[in-house]
Amino acid sequence: MKRNIKKHKFGKFLKFFFLTLLLFIIGFVIYFFQAIKMPTPKIADISSLNEKRIKLGENFYGIKNNRLRKSESGLFELYVEGKPFERGVYNGKLTAELGKKQEDAFVEEINKMIPSKKILNFMKYMTAWFNRNMDEYVPEEYLKEIYGVSESASKDYLYIGTNYERILNYHAAHDIGHAVQNVAKVGCTSFSCNNSKSADGKLIIGRNFDFYVGDKFAEDKIVTFYNPAEGHKFVEITWGGFIGTVSGMNDRGLTVTLNAAKSEIPLSSADPISLIAREILQYAGNIQEAFKIAKKRKAFVSEAIMIGSAKDNATAIIEKTPTKCALFYPKTDVVIGPNHFQSDKLKNTELNIEDIKESSSMYRFKRMKELISGYEKIDYKAAAEILRNKKGLHDKNIGMGNEKNICQLISHHSIIFKPGELKFWISTNPYQLGKYVCYDLDSVFAVFPAMTENRELYIDSLTIPPDTFLYSEDYQMFIKFKKLKDKIKSASKNEKETVSEKDIDEFLKTNPEYFYTYQVAGDYYFEKGKFDKAEGFYKIALTKEVTTLPEKRNIENRLKEINEN
Repeated sequence: MKRNIKKHKFGKFLKFFFLTLLLFIIGFVIYFFQAIKMPTPKIADISSLNEKRIKLGENFYGIKNNRLRKSESGLFELYVEGKPFERGVYNGKLTAELGKKQEDAFVEEINKMIPSKKILNFMKYMTAWFNRNMDEYVPEEYLKEIYGVSESASKDYLYIGTNYERILNYHAAHDIGHAVQNVAKVGCTSFSCNNSKSADGKLIIGRNFDFYVGDKFAEDKIVTFYNPAEGHKFVEITWGGFIGTVSGMNDRGLTVTLNAAKSEIPLSSADPISLIAREILQYAGNIQEAFKIAKKRKAFVSEAIMIGSAKDNATAIIEKTPTKCALFYPKTDVVIGPNHFQSDKLKNTELNIEDIKESSSMYRFKRMKELISGYEKIDYKAAAEILRNKKGLHDKNIGMGNEKNICQLISHHSIIFKPGELKFWISTNPYQLGKYVCYDLDSVFAVFPAMTENRELYIDSLTIPPDTFLYSEDYQMFIKFKKLKDKIKSASKNEKETVSEKDIDEFLKTNPEYFYTYQVAGDYYFEKGKFDKAEGFYKIALTKEVTTLPEKRNIENRLKEINEN
């Protein structure tokens, strides 16, 4: 009898326990999905949504004074004006196809990196959870503008999130990418020359934006000219659906470029660094004003923001981490922007010392210094030659595509600024190998709004010709290298897929000085269980200029694994 009473009580306890657990799970799920929802900004006037895009000519469109045209150079030129929401709406309507194509390319690349749908689905919710408070850090002005852009975003990806959630989260993709996987931190390099080192004694700035999400992602660059209702007019180099700044200049002659630095893995979201850079570009007129804006915003990754200022006739670098903000202001004729910190406040931190030791940043810093010293004076043509340089220290051939090269053959874009003249040169495809075309900011803002005649906006007489490398046998070999690399890497991942010895031999010939060529071949044979051949290729790879210490350790660990087994 007592035993039955105990069993009854235990049964009631179990029912109560599982009911409580079920209620907890239901409550957590409800909380989770409520927490990751991002409320759209409140918009008082939505009349801009009723405006229609009008075709004004071949690859030339307009809405009121706003314009989009495709230059013969292949660059898209966009002009938008007005209040935050309406300029976002006009941007979205004019670039809808470009935004769709950009998102297609981005999602395709993510699917290549993470082929598992279950893992992708899990990551979708984790990303949403991580970014759930991002709208509390981003200025309302940019939330409204992003909302306006999102109204024209594709409906194909609603399974990832609403249009507004996706477009807002994409602004943090650069930050999350280099924070979560520092080895993928892009190796951008920038420099500034002035006074005695500049051909005309005035500020000249150059940078490569080496942000690579596949070749398709970089096909359609947009040169966007903004005339906001508040703040300065400015230009930035961007892509469909993105309003943040990675490279830009305003009408006060202030330039902004971003260089990623080694960062701790963030625990929560904040203001994406590209939107902090955008705020600087829109509202700062000199270095101190830029620094003031950077200090008041919370970032969730570490970044170096190079600021060139015509007003100060100088260049400085704002070094920002999630907890600190420092100004590196050397006031020298040459300033180099690598991927590590240089200020007294941050240069001796443990993370920065580790970055200098393990990454390619210091190597490129020394190479940039070496290249600049090879010119008595730097003009825009010399700047392009430096940004296109494909050799290592002391002009050593370290392989095409090596991250230690200034020109890594992955650039989304390359740009040269003359802030005092409000001129800039932007590269055309592919990478920085196509011609650089020059725009005058004042001229574009004078003629582009309400333009009805389809004509070129860039200054033809100041065009920098394409790199001769583009027409060389080496370039053809590089194209072949990329194709064979993808083929061999695909076969390495697939047990049933193989490549021929002939393909491997051809591959080795395409880029023989690049360590990665031999690593890829070694990885293929390792995965196929042919360890003798793998060992041979790994050993050759270690005789070349390996990009980073982690990369070198990966190869050494494979050799150790082969020897142990």
